[in-house]
Order: sequence, then structure tokens, then C-alpha cells
Amino acid sequence: MTIVKWIAILLVTAYCAGLLVLYVRQREMLFPIPRVGRTSPDAAGLPEAEEHILTTSDGEKVIVWHVPAKPGRPVILYFPGNGDFLAGPVSRFKAMTADGTGLVALSYRGYAGSSGAPSEQGLLRDGAAAYAFTTARYEAERIVAWGFSLGTGVAVAIASEHRVGKLILEAPYTSTADIAAASFWYVPVRLLMRDPFHSDERITRVTVPLLVMHGTNDLVIPIAFGERLFALAREPKRFVRIEGGGHENLDQYGAIETAKDFIGS
Repeated sequence: MTIVKWIAILLVTAYCAGLLVLYVRQREMLFPIPRVGRTSPDAAGLPEAEEHILTTSDGEKVIVWHVPAKPGRPVILYFPGNGDFLAGPVSRFKAMTADGTGLVALSYRGYAGSSGAPSEQGLLRDGAAAYAFTTARYEAERIVAWGFSLGTGVAVAIASEHRVGKLILEAPYTSTADIAAASFWYVPVRLLMRDPFHSDERITRVTVPLLVMHGTNDLVIPIAFGERLFALAREPKRFVRIEGGGHENLDQYGAIETAKDFIGS
């Protein structure tokens, strides 16, 4: 019995130590900041974009790239994924803006030249600053909030609290707590999660037309999470199930064209 007792103690100790590591390092896992410094739009191959530095409500300095919209065209307010940086998806930005559509793309705090450290509340403040920048230049009805992956949580939050014209969610989730709980089923994730990004609670307050795009082979955020979030959303809404699509390759399956059809409808 003594041996069994000590084995049990060791197992419990190891489990609690694992919980502590997960709790302390969870933001490193949720926000894997790429080792990429500040890059100008020109150097990245997007000379048509202007770089602006915004001050958030808590005093951080975050970067946005702005491609001005042609007269009468909409503007995409873009919220990237958790490991993204503005210089990465330049080809995507070019495709988004080729028809005169404008773009305001945000670099979250702590990412590629923006100050601070990421957290849910921090990213929502960053999103609010980017929204204020956009509405200072365009009517709210022309704004299409577009979130990818982690950025869908920011996009939903913005669209639930502010006026926009439309909302696009690419590979969304109900909450990051749900995603983490599916991967770490043996851990009380919902009790430990500091940044749960509850899109499932916010989506019901979104009243504008919604497009959800999700790949059937998405291994990062399985399509079931996108379907669940879509079911909670109000009409009008459209779900595009992209057969064979993964997490980061939906442009190869026509995501940009699908989004443009939705924006122009």
C-alpha cells in the first residue's frame, strides 16, 4: 500500500505541475508571435498600402496597413490569425484589393512592430482602434469585417458592438476554450483559460449579413466548431463548406472569390 500511495502522490504531483505549466505558458501557446520585425508595405511588396501607427485605449502602439478604397468600393477590416504578420499574406491582400476594394489590416500588439503583449482584452482594444481608424475614413456600411482563425474572435466582437456592413469569418470557432478543451480533454481548460474568446456568446448580437468559410480538412480548428458557431448566428447568413480545404490554404479553393461574391451581393 505504501508503494501505491507514493505512486499516486507522484502522479498527482506531476499532473498538478503540468496544469501549472499550461496555465503559466498558455499565452505563449495561444499567441505564438513570429520572429519577424516591423516591415514596411513597400519592402513587403505592397507599395499601394500606407502604414499607420495607432494608439489604443490603453496606450499601446499598433500598426495597420491601409490600402485606400476606390470611390464607392467597400473596405475590408482584416483581423489575422494568431501566428500571422502583415508581410506574410501580401499576395492575399493584393487579391482582396485588386478590384478597388480597400483594406485595413491590423498587426496585433506584440506582433511585428506593434508594442505590448497579446491577450484577449488587448486584441479587442487593438481591434477597436483599427475600427476607429476605418470609420474615420469610411462610412460604417462600407466596412466588411473579416477575421481569420484567431482573428474571427476579434471580428465577431467588433461586429457585435459596432456598426459594420458585413462580416466574414474564415475558419472560426465557438471559443478558444472549446478548441483547447478538445485538445487537452484531460485538463479543466475552461477553469484555467485566461483568453476564452467567446464568439458563441457574442455572435447572437451580430445583425449584419454573415459569411462563414471553413475547410473540411481543417486540423487546427475542425469544421464542427465553425458549424456550431454558424448555427448560433442570426440570418442573413451563409455557410460555405470547402471540400478538401485545410486551415491556411482556402485561397487555393476559391475563398477570395467566394468572399468577393458575398461582398458584392
